[in-house]
Amino acid sequence: MRRCRQPGRSADLHRAVVADVRADAQAHALDRLQEKGFLREEELEWVRKGRNKAGRGPRKGEAGVYGKATGFETMVGWLFLQNPSRLAQLLAELEDAD
Repeated sequence: MRRCRQPGRSADLHRAVVADVRADAQAHALDRLQEKGFLREEELEWVRKGRNKAGRGPRKGEAGVYGKATGFETMVGWLFLQNPSRLAQLLAELEDAD
C-alpha cells in the first residue's frame, strides 16, 4: 500500500490511490495476509461471506479476483466497525510488507 502523505500533483496522488483500491491490489493484500497466517478464523469467515456475495463483478475483470477483493472489503468494513485496533494491525502489516 502506497502512502499519499507527501504533497504532489493531484493526478499523481489520484493514480497512487487508485492503484491501492483496485480489485487486484485488494486481492493481493488479502493473499499476503493469508500467506503469512495473520488472519483469525472470524476474519476469514467475513472474507468468505463477502466473497460469496460478490457476484461476477465488472466485465473486464476476473470473477475470482473480484470475489477476493470483495471479501477483503467486507472484512475491513467489519473490523472498522467492531475492532479498529485489529484493523490498524493488519494495515500496518501490509505497509511493512511493501
